[in-house]
Parts: sequence; structure tokens; C-alpha cells
Amino acid sequence: MKRLLAILTFFCVTTLAAYADDWPAWRGSTGQGYCFEKNLPVKWSEKENVKWKIKLEHPGYSTPIVWKDKIFLTMATPSGGVRSLLCFERAGGKILWKNDVKYADKEQRWQDFPYCHASPTTDGERVIVSFGSAGLFCYDLTGKELWKRTDLGKWQHQFGNGSSPVLHGDLCILLCGPNNDKTGNQLLAVNKVTGKTVWEQNEKRSSWGTPIVVEIDGKEQVLYCPEYKLKGVDAKTGKELWHCDGLMEYVYTSPLYSPKLKIAVAMSGYAKSALAVKVGGTGDITKSRLWHHPKNAQRVGSGIIVGEHVYILDENGVPKCYELETGKEVWQVQDRPSGTNWGSMVHADGKLYVLTRDGRTFIFNANPKYELIGVNSLGKGQTTNSSPAISNGEIFLRTNQNLWCIAVKQ
Repeated sequence: MKRLLAILTFFCVTTLAAYADDWPAWRGSTGQGYCFEKNLPVKWSEKENVKWKIKLEHPGYSTPIVWKDKIFLTMATPSGGVRSLLCFERAGGKILWKNDVKYADKEQRWQDFPYCHASPTTDGERVIVSFGSAGLFCYDLTGKELWKRTDLGKWQHQFGNGSSPVLHGDLCILLCGPNNDKTGNQLLAVNKVTGKTVWEQNEKRSSWGTPIVVEIDGKEQVLYCPEYKLKGVDAKTGKELWHCDGLMEYVYTSPLYSPKLKIAVAMSGYAKSALAVKVGGTGDITKSRLWHHPKNAQRVGSGIIVGEHVYILDENGVPKCYELETGKEVWQVQDRPSGTNWGSMVHADGKLYVLTRDGRTFIFNANPKYELIGVNSLGKGQTTNSSPAISNGEIFLRTNQNLWCIAVKQ
């Protein structure tokens, strides 16, 4: 953990040397969308720089994860009666194994959206996946079931659920819910080897954003947003350390954190509020808020902090750049590509990658001076609410129709 945070701190002030890495979880190894590789593809189409693509049996909005020679992905049948974890061969996309979990009860969702929005996570020995009301499951890399938790409640909300599990040390941390009747709403930590509960933080309300684990003043903390608040709890015990008011309901994004400036950013969706707060205190630290935007455009995908700015692509497709310490909007974009977005940003080599709902990837320069570097389409008919995953020079994109591997042809 300390090594990871040292990397993040260094990243905020200078340019990292390129190195290949796995993409073991939602938003990568940091949980905040940072990729430390260079010379990645910046131009592709449905045919150009496509190493391979495979047809997927069912649609889904989760993002793939990558570990060495394997790719892991979740999906479900249209009814949600079967929820699956799939393992693909990285070299060519061949399916190595597929584990199905049957769930007979009904679970709410938005319109006819697919189930299994959460992405899996791995430490190279085990893969852990949340199937919502069907439970939390752990497998080894050959597909053997190691443990399961099917006692976490039925999560019933009109917008479904989407928070992904997070591995930290010996723990697997999951934000359960949301649930309309206020049961099953909790921040839960289980032992990653046995699945047994280590601690839990009960909440009346939950959200869809995936927590992140950071180090603040020498203490490892879990940052998450159970609606209306941004909270920090002790990663070892689950004890609440501090909270900041100012959010609203419908938090779809993950928190963001700058270790250099000790600033945390949280954003509500559904045209609600956003805030930044200087962390380091205890109890109610709302007075340490640096800025508060009471009303914004709808946002589903998470943004990213690069240096002294925070970037995000709103649902309406408008790219935003804010000064991290003041909240001042820097980009005043007049000429921008049209489209809508639910994907989260990834930063690599000074560039911001974000996958939009029609299968295009927008690439921006991560700079307070607005520059759109490119718009890459996967062709007509491709739809997605997923986000890019990057590993060893390759970009993996999941649409409702296909899984794509994008790479510069040698």
C-alpha cells in the first residue's frame, strides 16, 4: 500500500517512466484510473489497430480486468437468472472457463438494463466478484470456487446496483446496496481467504460508487459515499474517522484523492452537488471544504485528478476541467464531439481516455488548456456503459456486443 501511494504522489508532480502493468480491478491498481504506461494506441477503428474482438453472449456494463495472460469479465442473462464470471485468454480472446451462479428471485433494475454492473477484482491468486443480490463469490484463477457469501441481503433499488469489490491487504471491501428498505446497506470487509466478515459499517443509504483505499497521515483509510456524505473509515477496523457533508442522493462516481495536496473530491449524480475537501481532521470536517458546487450536469462515470486539476466527462458529453483547490471551471468548450457518456476516465501518458455510450473513445490532453486529441469509433451498432482497461500496451474495451483488444500493430 505504501509503495502504491508513493507512486501516486510521485505521479502528481512529475512524469513516470513507462512500465507494463496488470489492470486487476475497477479503475486499475489504484482504483482511480491511473495507468503508468506510455506509447499507447491513440488511433483505432473497427478494423484499424484491432488485435482481436470476440462476440459476447449477453450485454453488460461492467469493465474487464486483466491479470497476466487472463482477462476476467462479468455478464448475466437478460432475466438476471444466471450471473456469470468469464475468464478469457488474453492472447486471442478464447474463453478458458465460465462460472454461472443461478438466482431465482427478482431484482430491480433500470428499464431493461443488464445485470452485473460490478467489475471483478483479483490479486493474482483469487478473483472476487459481486453478483448483487445473488452474493459475493471468490474463485481461484482456474475457476474453482473458494468461498461465497449469499447472506448479504436482497438489494432492491429502481436503478439496480454497481459498486465493485476492492482488495486491500487481507481484506475484500464491498459497498453493499443500495436497498430501498434500508437493509443490506453497509460497507463490508471480509477476509479474502475465507470470506468471513472482519468488520462492517452500517448505513441507512448506499450508492453505486466503488470505494477507494488511500493513506492519510500514515493511516490507511477507505473513502466512500453512502449518499449525502463523503466518509473516511479506518481500513483495518471500519471505524469512522471523519465525514464531510454536501453531497446529495444518487452518487454513481467513485471518490478521488490527491495525496500530494491531501484533497478528496466527491460528486453526486442526477444534476446534484459536488465538493472538494482538505482531509486530515477527525469527526465532521465539512468546515474544511474547499469548494461546493450545489448543482451540476448529470454524471455517472468517475473523473480523475491529474496534478492540480480534476477532469470529468459529464453524461451530456461535455468535458470539464476544474482547479482542484478552488473548483473554478477551466475548460470553456465550444467545439466538442456530440454524444453521451457513462464511462469513467483513465489517465495514461498525459492523456485522458473515456469510452462513450456509442462505442467511441474520446482522448483529451490532460492539461488545463483544452485539446481533443482524437475520437475513435468501434463502428455503428456498438453500445456500452463500460470503461477502458489498459495493460501492457493494450486497451481492452467492452461493448454490449463484443470484447475488443486494441493494440498498435507491430
